[in-house]
Amino acid sequence: MPVPGRAAEQKKLRPTRISGTWIAVLIAIVVLIFLLVFILQNGDNATIHILWGQFSLPLGVALLFAAIGGAVLVATVGAARILQLRRQAKRLTGRPSTSSPARRES
Repeated sequence: MPVPGRAAEQKKLRPTRISGTWIAVLIAIVVLIFLLVFILQNGDNATIHILWGQFSLPLGVALLFAAIGGAVLVATVGAARILQLRRQAKRLTGRPSTSSPARRES
């Protein structure tokens, strides 16, 4: 006769990639809410000087633009490095490397 507790243990489902994606989406929503609160609380104008220009923005928005600029810079450098590694792998193996090893395993 099956024990009710053991039947539940045997039917446990493994987490899927989609469930991980939903968790990431929920975390991103929470981060965006905190970001919105930060921007709304830092509404005082700040004068921004860039090269020969000068303009005024709310402080929270100016910091958001600075963070976006930093993220774009990091993404650009990361993409260049990935392309460099793919070209090197292609030269070493003599065939194109279109997917990462993690994708091939799954």
